[in-house]
Amino acid sequence: MSHIIAAKRSAVVPRNGAFAQLLPHQIAAPVIQDAIQEASLTPDRVGELILSNALGAGGNQARIAALAAGLPERVGGLSIDRQCAGGLDALILADAMIRSGLHDVVIAGGVESYSRRPLRMHQFSDGRDPEPYDQAPFTPWPDRDPDMATAADTLAQKLGITRDAQDRWAQDSHSKAMSHRADLQHELTVVSDTINDTFTRNLTPRHCEKAKTVAGSITAANMAVAADGAAFVVMVSDRIAKQLARPSLRFSAGVSLGADPEQPGLAPVPAINALCQQTGHGPQSFDHIEIMEAFAVQAIACVQGARLDPSKVNQKGGALARGHPIGASGAILAVRLFHDLSASGQSGLAAIAAAGGLGSAVILEA
Repeated sequence: MSHIIAAKRSAVVPRNGAFAQLLPHQIAAPVIQDAIQEASLTPDRVGELILSNALGAGGNQARIAALAAGLPERVGGLSIDRQCAGGLDALILADAMIRSGLHDVVIAGGVESYSRRPLRMHQFSDGRDPEPYDQAPFTPWPDRDPDMATAADTLAQKLGITRDAQDRWAQDSHSKAMSHRADLQHELTVVSDTINDTFTRNLTPRHCEKAKTVAGSITAANMAVAADGAAFVVMVSDRIAKQLARPSLRFSAGVSLGADPEQPGLAPVPAINALCQQTGHGPQSFDHIEIMEAFAVQAIACVQGARLDPSKVNQKGGALARGHPIGASGAILAVRLFHDLSASGQSGLAAIAAAGGLGSAVILEA
């Protein structure tokens, strides 16, 4: 079994904001260093760094971040791209490495810089000019590879989730984040002098009413803003956890699976169901639940579909009040659970959807 002994994140900042001039490793490195320090470890104890990144230009962002953070040169760094789910999948991979005996200490998480993402272009061999594109393909079939906002609106129509319901969820997310701003300080690493999630605000019904329509019932108010940020946890083996004798969470189980690529927002539901069946947890048994809010409708659909207790979900606000740094978002959910699961015997669930019909979920226990 593996344990999480420290968890830190940067503030989440909308693109072209306070982190606009920072490359991914410049956002990630301070968070990695802070997490190691919080764990009362020295960098030489680290066996591997697993880093999720979706928009970078390759070059192994994990290796670059490992070197920038001052980890030993022998720590190679493993970069993964599972889009939105990657930050949570990094923890699942770290747990597997530790359970197998490959490493005793693994840093896992993710980073994203929307602001500094490279421009992407398709090249042609027939003399045509390169053609820019924004969204990479997530399936081999264009007719089953929807725009994410369009897919979210289709989901809303299918389940009868109104724009008003989505807007209310977004307002609640901001309200909870605003009222718990002081509590959230404990999990933040100061990067570029930024000490708060800068997007959080008093979102009113009037703001929602005036928000720009993106696709049908999906608006700028009820979908998460593109953002920059990083989050990492320190995971260790039973042996190291006993040596350090410090507060920790058990990584109870994790599941990552595929579902219908045309309805990616529902993919966490089978992942949560599989996890509950595997561990014996009932969907109503969790003390804290962190569900990704890429879209309000997606969070609502997952809570309903997995029969979760809404009062336990995103109790201090979610991504609608922060922003969505793709590669880091899943790890942010785990950081949130680490700082909220304090009482012995408590359990927490984190779940996230990703483009292409991917869903990941983990259970952590105090």
